[in-house]
Amino acid sequence: MNAEKKVALTLPDGSVREFNGPVTGMTLANDIGPGLAKAAIIIVVDGEQWDLSREIIKDAHVSIITKRDEEALEILRHDAAHIMAEAVKELYPETQVTIGPAIENGFYYDFARKEPFTPGDLEVIEARMRQIIERDEEIIRSEMPRDEAVEFFKSMGEEYKAEIIASIPDGQPITLYRQGDFIDLCRGPHLPSTKYLGSDTFKLLSIAGAYWRGDSNNEMLQRIYGTVWRDRKELKAYLLRIEEAEKRDHRKLGREMSLFHFQEEAAGMPFWHPNGWTIYTQLEGYVRRKQIEYGYKEINTPKLVDRKLWETSGHWEKFREHMYITESEEQIFALKPMNCPCHVQVFNQGIVSYRDLPLRLAEFGSCHRYEPSGALHGLMRVRSFVQDDGHIFCTKEQITEETEIFCKMLLDIYKDFGFEKVKVKFSDRPDVRAGSDEVWDEAERCLIDAVEHVGLEYSLNPGEGAFYGPKLEFILTDAIGRDWQCGTHQVDFVLPERLDANYIGADNAKHRPVMLHRAILGSFERFIGILIENYAGRFPMWLAPTQVVVTGISSDQDSYVEQVYKKLMEAGLRAEIDLRNEKINYKVREHSHAKVPAIFVAGGREAENNSITVRRLGSKNQETLDLSDAINKLVAESIEPDKQ
Repeated sequence: MNAEKKVALTLPDGSVREFNGPVTGMTLANDIGPGLAKAAIIIVVDGEQWDLSREIIKDAHVSIITKRDEEALEILRHDAAHIMAEAVKELYPETQVTIGPAIENGFYYDFARKEPFTPGDLEVIEARMRQIIERDEEIIRSEMPRDEAVEFFKSMGEEYKAEIIASIPDGQPITLYRQGDFIDLCRGPHLPSTKYLGSDTFKLLSIAGAYWRGDSNNEMLQRIYGTVWRDRKELKAYLLRIEEAEKRDHRKLGREMSLFHFQEEAAGMPFWHPNGWTIYTQLEGYVRRKQIEYGYKEINTPKLVDRKLWETSGHWEKFREHMYITESEEQIFALKPMNCPCHVQVFNQGIVSYRDLPLRLAEFGSCHRYEPSGALHGLMRVRSFVQDDGHIFCTKEQITEETEIFCKMLLDIYKDFGFEKVKVKFSDRPDVRAGSDEVWDEAERCLIDAVEHVGLEYSLNPGEGAFYGPKLEFILTDAIGRDWQCGTHQVDFVLPERLDANYIGADNAKHRPVMLHRAILGSFERFIGILIENYAGRFPMWLAPTQVVVTGISSDQDSYVEQVYKKLMEAGLRAEIDLRNEKINYKVREHSHAKVPAIFVAGGREAENNSITVRRLGSKNQETLDLSDAINKLVAESIEPDKQ
């Protein structure tokens, strides 16, 4: 009998361990050391994650993932979903399980159940999950032929699982995982046993509705969301973050501060109130001044454009499902979902020389995109929005310099809003795209060369480029550590070709310009939503809708309060006057709740001395100042950052 073939496993440090025949990940971990064996949760074999119990039958490069590693989070969250499903099945046996993936910061599972879950049920399910964890149920992987797996789940009354399996092409292995009496369809990998999750690392958060397979024509299921972390400390920190995020929710603050509202008659399209529109116009004025400083020419293009242009540009084919369509005089028009094809039309008017390049065009472009109603989320996900859109027409040789100028502009603007930490992602060609591979090769190379010349660190974001070109995505971090993708910078060789854009070169011949698409805020709506949450409604003085409210302790000071109000307005401050017959503490509380940065309070002494007592938002202290000094102080604080 031949001896079993040796298996050589190469570890991340380059060392090699040999075994006489097939070996499991757990055996390898034990061979390295008992400490690692105790901490190990999965093994990575030639780049693929495996259960520790699977046998490795040939030479491979391997690494072992422990609960301390960042990669562990997705495994823990996936297992938490399975443990939650097992708990639900034990507590409510009539329930059918459907799908339960790991998601950012947590997990969910969709259940088919006639009776609705309640918040009280979540506590019961959590308690049963802890029991399952304490049982230390081994998690066992197995395979089954597709048709057999379909019948297996049907026999258990799990029609949704059977439907999923039936949609898998015949011949592909169907992997199942069992823990205790619960068995689920899953690719894996999973923890060695339920106890590895830990009973104090998770929390069930909420209940929501979700259509089966995301189709509104299908049945409505019940989705339970949860979060899980590597230890109790991480869980506690996350729960504090989401508690803080709830306080900062821009929809809640938008109502309290009377900034905007939404209603069914225009779903996903904000109605701006005077306070919110003040923020909007301040923001627009700031960006406009910055664009002028950086050499942009502002334009404005139609909101409604014949479908012929969208067909020529490629948007009709690639983006049609997100476009609003209307018809008039047998012509089909679309509300523009983006501004770029219209900007090419402006470029194409007249003869452009190489001496005119780079040409930087900017527009506060009003766009509309259809988003499913379930995806709408306050100002963060809307159907009607305005982009701080810009397009730079240049030569290939100018790409690097223009990228450098844009990055400086973007970082300057983010810094003015207090965003010092900015991450960059490089997004390359998507599966659905326009243009040849050769064109994409050149565009990607040009953009990588440019960003490396600028010296920005970046990470790769494969397959997430626009359909016409690769892009840089700029992600800023807010006051409570959340990331927001806002700015973009894209290199496009495709649209100038499709829309026949030309310039006359030094050789007196026609050449195609390169088109650089760029945005900094992204959309005004979303960026204002981010600002509301970042500042928790406490805007810096220059952005605050109402910068100061002046009021009196009693009606005896009304005449003086009116004089102060007049002087505040003359100084160019956004001021309000409060002459209501209410107690001063009530008025201060109300204006503080509305996040007014400064409250000027006048009593008898202030009226006599031509002074004012100043109360600042967030401070329990107050100071009495000469009126002119107090006003000048506010005026200095109200100067826009680009004018300082």
